[in-house]
Amino acid sequence: MLDIQGALMSPELLCLLAPGDAKSAAVDWAQFELHVVESPDDPAFEEAYAALWREFGPIAEIETPAVLALRLGWDPAAAIDGLHLRYRLVLLTCQGRFAAARDHTAIVPVAGEGCVVHLSHLLVAPDFRRSGVAGAMRAFPLLTARECIAIAGLDPSMPVTLAAEMEHADAGNPARMRRLLAYDRAGYLKPDPRAVPYLQPDFREPADIDGSGGPLPLPFSLILRRIGREQERAISGGELRRIASTLCRMYALGFREADMAPVWASLDQFPPDDAQVPLLPPSAA
Repeated sequence: MLDIQGALMSPELLCLLAPGDAKSAAVDWAQFELHVVESPDDPAFEEAYAALWREFGPIAEIETPAVLALRLGWDPAAAIDGLHLRYRLVLLTCQGRFAAARDHTAIVPVAGEGCVVHLSHLLVAPDFRRSGVAGAMRAFPLLTARECIAIAGLDPSMPVTLAAEMEHADAGNPARMRRLLAYDRAGYLKPDPRAVPYLQPDFREPADIDGSGGPLPLPFSLILRRIGREQERAISGGELRRIASTLCRMYALGFREADMAPVWASLDQFPPDDAQVPLLPPSAA
């Protein structure tokens, strides 16, 4: 277990907070405990996964426990298929009560062209929403990125991109729009989804995939925060394809080749490398 003040509210992390998440610095972190899951046998694994499953399981937006257990075993010092990887699953409690859970993976290709952090899930309990907790949890993956880069022995100044997969904006879904607006404030932008047909792999059990006739990947918006480049309002097709390919390479380590095939195929429909794709607020229709 890590001390919350040492891990989440370190001076280093405070500098990484997005402008819209500044209230995180005023949270009384002394009442919280941060549990960093080290293995699937850790009791915090069951509690964190159960909370995430209740939220994301019914809509097929969370991987199976077996896939997450595999990721927990990744050692960033040893590259796998050309990638250095650090997966983190964390549980935040307040005086024994569930406050938040999140998981994410720092992905650093051995070529060193940049670190992409895949933001898998973030869930904050209703009592702790709009309190500053979510902002700190959004910043925590940046520490994981720096940790992964350092352990891999690569250039600490390499670019870092935070990448989340989010449902498309829908004015008729207020809960979804609140989530997207929070990412607006945190400096995230999305490549125009009309130009980028991004797909998330099918997270279901293999037997369920086969029983339904094959994989059913989900169409999502790719939400990005390019650290230090938050003011840029366009991204090249080449950079966009590199980011999406990096995510696919990470996914391919835990999913069957046949289930990844439609996701890989979707990259062929991305804009050309030299195209400039507009970057929009996540909440934009």
